[in-house]
Amino acid sequence: MDAATFSAQINPSRPLLLLDADEVLLRFVEHLEAYLPSRGHELRLTSFQLGGNIFDLSTEKRAEGAVVKALIAGFFDDCTHDVPLVDGAREALDSLKAHYDIAVLSNVPDRCRDARATNLRGHGLDVPVIANRGEKGPVAAMLASATRKTVVFVDDLPPQHASVAEHAPDVHRVHFIADPRLGPMLEKAEHAHVRIDDWPTLERHLITLLEG
Repeated sequence: MDAATFSAQINPSRPLLLLDADEVLLRFVEHLEAYLPSRGHELRLTSFQLGGNIFDLSTEKRAEGAVVKALIAGFFDDCTHDVPLVDGAREALDSLKAHYDIAVLSNVPDRCRDARATNLRGHGLDVPVIANRGEKGPVAAMLASATRKTVVFVDDLPPQHASVAEHAPDVHRVHFIADPRLGPMLEKAEHAHVRIDDWPTLERHLITLLEG
């Protein structure tokens, strides 16, 4: 679904929850880590990034940027349909859907949007999936303008929180990193209101937020 189509369907009297997919709903890094050896590479998590952390197994050298880009593209093509769900996400969203309208705002390639939606449905999450490109602030602002109620944005990447803060400052921003190895590598995003890394805590926070 494109953002404009979803915007037209938003209920203006309902709060809106906008969720990133990778490392919020889906265990992206873990699945990528398992995939790379089949392509002759290995992920070595020493910092919160992919560039510089992917190595060629035959040479033990860091993969060049173009190679990393091709590997990630191949991963999306081969694996978008079967990425595992983050623990607790389904149970939390089963509860939260009584309080929020929910959509996934993901920088998944357009060609993989349907596979991502199918993957989420397979985990019991039948929610709209919007394939974004680049910064998410402009799209978040457009979607937020369609409701009079609270809007929440959840993402693992600090630059996306900065983008939403710039374009939609009234949106409540939650910095969330699911992988417990990655979380300690990064402090709370400067432009996020709060940092939460597990779904039971996030569920409680989001309900409390609506209670004022």
